[in-house]
Amino acid sequence: MRGEGTYVANMESHDAICMAVVRATIAHGRILGIDSSFARTMPGVIDVVTGSEIVANTGRFVPVVQLGASVTAPGLPIAADESVQYVGQVVAAVFATSQRAAIDAVNEVIVDYDSLPVISDIQTARSGEYLIHPELGSNIGLRWHGGANYEATTRSARKVRRTFKMPRLIASPMEPRACVASYDEEGESFELICSAQDPHRPKAQLAELLGVSEEKVRVIVPDVGGAFGAKGSIATEYAIAAYCARRLGQRIRWIEERGENMTGGYQGRGMEITVEIAVMDDGRFVGLKSLVEADLGAYVYPLTTGVPISAAVLMTGNYVFQSAEADVIGYHTNAVPTGPYRGAGRPEAGFCIERIVDAAAADLGFDPVELRRINLVHSSEMPYTTPLGVVFDSGNYSQVLEMTSASLNATYTKVRSHLSPGMLVGKGLSLYIERAAPGFWERGSVEIDPDGLVSASSGSSSHGQGHAISFAQIIADQLGVSPELVQLREGDSADGDGVGTFGSRSMTLGGEALNLASIEVRRMAVDRASKYFEVEPEEIVYELGRMYVTGSPSRDIDIFSVAAVARDAGEPLVSEIRSRIEVPVISFGGYGVVVSVDPDTGEARVQAVVAVDDAGTLINPMLAEGQVLGAAMQGIGQALYEEAIYDEDGQLLTGSFLDYLIPSSSEAGYSFEGTFLETPTPYTSLGAKGIGEAGTIALPPAVVAAVGDAIGVVDSLVPDMPLTPEKVWRALAIRKSHS
Repeated sequence: MRGEGTYVANMESHDAICMAVVRATIAHGRILGIDSSFARTMPGVIDVVTGSEIVANTGRFVPVVQLGASVTAPGLPIAADESVQYVGQVVAAVFATSQRAAIDAVNEVIVDYDSLPVISDIQTARSGEYLIHPELGSNIGLRWHGGANYEATTRSARKVRRTFKMPRLIASPMEPRACVASYDEEGESFELICSAQDPHRPKAQLAELLGVSEEKVRVIVPDVGGAFGAKGSIATEYAIAAYCARRLGQRIRWIEERGENMTGGYQGRGMEITVEIAVMDDGRFVGLKSLVEADLGAYVYPLTTGVPISAAVLMTGNYVFQSAEADVIGYHTNAVPTGPYRGAGRPEAGFCIERIVDAAAADLGFDPVELRRINLVHSSEMPYTTPLGVVFDSGNYSQVLEMTSASLNATYTKVRSHLSPGMLVGKGLSLYIERAAPGFWERGSVEIDPDGLVSASSGSSSHGQGHAISFAQIIADQLGVSPELVQLREGDSADGDGVGTFGSRSMTLGGEALNLASIEVRRMAVDRASKYFEVEPEEIVYELGRMYVTGSPSRDIDIFSVAAVARDAGEPLVSEIRSRIEVPVISFGGYGVVVSVDPDTGEARVQAVVAVDDAGTLINPMLAEGQVLGAAMQGIGQALYEEAIYDEDGQLLTGSFLDYLIPSSSEAGYSFEGTFLETPTPYTSLGAKGIGEAGTIALPPAVVAAVGDAIGVVDSLVPDMPLTPEKVWRALAIRKSHS
């Protein structure tokens, strides 16, 4: 906010040459030839490197196989070789003395294509009329099945079945992707400074793509202007820059433009999900069955296939089912690959279970809140394991439901009294679970410096979360010093190993590692102080960063003086810890939404949001609130505005913010009432869970339910997201024609 952030584009790179990439302009076709002769003669141009050369000297991404899935999808190559498979795929790279010169030369590289049939959506891929990868024998690149016994346990129950579509979304971080790559010929090593979510995954992936050991790669992540999951896997352009830094013997700088980010960066969601639940006449849920059909894109990144599996596994939501079965099928289309986007499977599952519960309530004549009340997992059942194997560690879902419902009803009454006459108004409610802290371990280190500072290092890396504040609070609280004395290092793979920042895991695991390291350092300080005072450690009182012998508070020594003594003895006060948990923790909550709908235009606007979130122990409520507010805006964006649209030729029609609509300040004029509960997880000493994705999970189903309530249509007639004015207007027209 103060303009003091140092993003990659702000860094001094006078010795670097600039890279721009030539991207495929068709979605599917053979590359017959690339003519770069004129581009090479342009002022400032140093070289043009074709995709075929890059592919011949690098590897491709390897998909991560989760829960025994069958993954035949080919990993994404870092450039196109003999053919292109989606608009935006890198075909060649241009290097010049300035970014402007490189971009100008890109426009003069002529690529000759032989067009091939395009698969632009799941329906076309499912038909198998055309095959993107003929060697697979179909367009299916992923299959997974989980759970059992649905049919056996639901014979006497009533079935409610719906299909929901999740459009592709573009993460749209404030800062597009960017990197500076260099190669040290003497040490045969690479350095990559890049905008990413952490340095660890890019380091491992770059080493694999370039065929070198991880010890030969250093990744540095400076300030990052947002990521939302879309900067988790290393960008193909980063790998190209690193490869060409070695090839050309020069430092290379690449700064992505917004249009490139929207076309070439991986996208989120993109699923069609069919859900069926079996319900008894008294409202009790018996079983759930789902089919998740996912648009994988032309190839896959490492975590592409994990997102739809995550959606399937979490499909039971906050509710008790005797049985559940889930199937996942991933299809290839001629589009940029999909990948994790804020929530990464959790919003898809949350939307489907909450909307099918609303549908069941309508079919059975139940109040939606009462039906939820009947079927919630109760706190007395914790830890609870769902039929699909998800473990709920702790929580009071019933309390959240009652608080959310009461707050929503009061807010709805208030909003109705202030709206203009003739405006339609509706309310919607949803519950959510957020599986947080995948990866299961993280590194943290704490050292007391005799000069009066506390040095800390974390394997987690901030891209907007405020780690420097919250991590300092954890350390300061344990050591009894001011948070201003804590200096945090993060984002440099040279500082140590780690897993990184994704899936709302930083506080649960990164914070826990620093908490444990701080406790250990304090123990070491007490032990050293006992030697200094020539007493037993049990006789030392530790208080606000100072230590004294029991009964003699005036005879004391501060922790920094102890650190000096320890250093002189060759035993510095430093501890490095790996925190570990066996399964992810489960955050939870409830959201309510009040919307207005203009009956003349169909425009739906959010008027009020109420939220109850429980993320375990809160370290910094202000930062937690910021996460909730930001995620809420993105959830509203998915429900009302955002959709990556491709035409039948595979061309992205929403390749700029003129066409791809994200909510701005004018859409943020709703009231927000948020409440935090704290149910610590028993899995860690800190008790913290995750809060980063709550709104993206809970807001879409609540908004859609509210719009349906406002326009007075049954759930099956509520349009698919996003609920654009045209869709809502047409739904209103259908309702009028039926009345």
